[in-house]
This record gives sequence, structure tokens and C-alpha cells, in this order.
Amino acid sequence: MGHGFKPRSSGHSSLQDYPPLFDDGLKESCWANMPQELLREVLMKIEASEHVWPRRKNLITCAGVCRSWRQVTREIVKTPEVSGILTFPISVKQPGPQDLLKCFIKRNRSTQVYHLYLSLSNEDGKFLLAARKFRRPTFTDYVISLCADDMSKGSNSYIGKVRSNFLGTQFTVYDGQPPHAGVKIAKRSCSNRLVGLTKVAPRVPAGNHPVAHVAYELNVLGSRRGPRRTECIMDAIPASAIEIGGVPPAQTESPHGSMGTIQSLSFLQSKSISNCSENFVSGPSSDKKDETPLVLKNKAPRWHEQLQCWCLNFHGRVTVASVKNFQLVASTENGVQCEKVILQFGKVGKDAFTMDYRYPLSAFQAFAICLSSFDSKIARE
Repeated sequence: MGHGFKPRSSGHSSLQDYPPLFDDGLKESCWANMPQELLREVLMKIEASEHVWPRRKNLITCAGVCRSWRQVTREIVKTPEVSGILTFPISVKQPGPQDLLKCFIKRNRSTQVYHLYLSLSNEDGKFLLAARKFRRPTFTDYVISLCADDMSKGSNSYIGKVRSNFLGTQFTVYDGQPPHAGVKIAKRSCSNRLVGLTKVAPRVPAGNHPVAHVAYELNVLGSRRGPRRTECIMDAIPASAIEIGGVPPAQTESPHGSMGTIQSLSFLQSKSISNCSENFVSGPSSDKKDETPLVLKNKAPRWHEQLQCWCLNFHGRVTVASVKNFQLVASTENGVQCEKVILQFGKVGKDAFTMDYRYPLSAFQAFAICLSSFDSKIARE
């Protein structure tokens, strides 16, 4: 299969297992002459009936028939925030749904590789992202890729990385592409290579754009007991994103993109789902240039007298006690924590972990934060 979409040999399906959608030279076929009204009706029925994987692959196949089919498909398929479904590779860079989207992570200790899967009714799940740990003398890198078998920075599947400081208490999440429109590409952080056809936004110069900072409270002497204390500053998401009328900034569309490039590969503006104050509702983005970024902090656990341990309610999603387990909630400027969990991560086996996230985080951002929890250092335990 061309353009870097490689079928996996294992039983796990992948978001990349469908025909190439990014070829600007995609030729029109005889199917292009189908009346637009009929084509739209057919694709809408397919989209509505096959809303779960692996059957949703049929919708992706339709998008690869020709340009006209691709155009209609991109208009029908909604963002994860609206539909709650991850469809195209760009979905991992878009804000998640209002309800927690259930995923899981598998760790390979020998190769230092981490695979993120979307939870399905079967045990296999759908492959979303992969990361590999690279230890350096003064820092550690987690390179994140769309491909399960190629996790090098020079790969066309590279979409970002997580880098720690020497003590392993502070991490920076880098996006391989500008997180939103208006971001200037730093000359020192960008290479001259162009993003390959499997990239999230085609033909944009790849670079390292900081989109989040994760900090763990220093605990060198072990004086503090209990779980880790974590703070995440989401530089690419304004604090207003969780308010009514707020929305995370959209990633810029390729300035070199052509009309043939599928629109879903550029960040689509999220649409409002509900006006209920209980939900984080999206809407028009703010015009403020220096808006306060969203701050996430770990939800404070409660001490259980009978179990003699710190406890959090994961609603059955976490089964093994671990210092790595956490729940992140939004924190206001005055330090008040919201009740709604935006990201939760926990252990369910020796090398198996659950990861559930929701709006305004994307799968990429949630996965990057969880990777920082794997980096064990005595300075923060």
C-alpha cells in the first residue's frame, strides 16, 4: 500500500490501513460521473451505518475512489468532537469528544516502544499512535509516530515528541507542525525537509513546536508520601476552551495544499455540541493574542482507611495500584479544580495501561502526557 500506509502484521487494525487519500494526482474514474445527490445519499448511509471499526474502513475506501468521492466524504465525516469517532489520521490531532474516549497503551520493555490503541469491543483495538524512548546523557526523548514500525525523527510518519529534563521532572511536548494558524516557524527548530504524504497536514515544513509543558513536583528525599503531583500547561489550548463559546485553536492548513488535498487533513473548526453548562462547549475562537493557557492538575486522591492507600475513582478502568496512575482536571487561575476528568491514565497489567481522554485534548496530546508518566526518576517518586 503506497504513501507509507503499511498494513500491520498483527491482529491490530490501524488508522493507516486504507487507500492513499493524499495523492494530488488521484485520477478521476468512471464512478466520478455518479450524480452528486445520489453519491451523497449513499455515502451518508454508509457513514451512519458503519460508525465503528473495523467496518468504518469501508467509508475510508470510498474516499479513495476519486476526487469527487473524496470531496463528498470530507464534507460528511465530522470531527471527533462532534461524532466521537476517530476516522482519518488527522483525528489524532483534533480535540476529542465531550465524553471520555476509551483507549489503552501497551508497553514493550525490551524495545522501549509504546503503542496506543482505540478500545473496541474486541481485545485487539485499533492502532492509533506509537512512541519509542531514546535515552540521552542529559535528557530523554519519546518520539511519536503514526506508524507502528517506524519511529525515527526522519520518518514521514513523525508527528511529534516528548523531551524531559535531566531530573525527569519537567517535560516539553513538541508538535511536528504548527499547532494553529499564525504560528511562526522557527528557523532553528525546522528542517528543510517537507512533510511526507502520510503527515497530518501535507507538505508543511516539519519542525518542533512546543504545545505543552508537564511538570512533576520534586521529591528528592522522598519526604512527600502519596501519588505524584502533576501540572500540565497546555500552551496550544487557551483556558477559555472549556468555557461556553471557547474552542482550541485550529492547526494551520498547508499553505502549499491544493484543492485535491482532503480537507479533513487540516484542522477543521470544531462545532458546538451542546449549550449545557455541564459540558465543555466549543465555539468561535478568541481574538486575544496572549490568552491564558489551559492548566491541568492531577485530581487529589483520598486516603482510604480500610485499604491504607491513596484512592481515586476510575470507575473500573484501572485495576492495579501504581504511582503512575493519575486523573487530570482543569485548574482555574485561583487554583480551584473542576470536577470533570479530562484525562485519566492507569495500570491494568504488567505492561498494559488504560488512557481515557476528552475535549479539549487530542489523542496526540493525551498520549504525550501519559508518556511522561513512564519516565521513572527518583527525583519525583
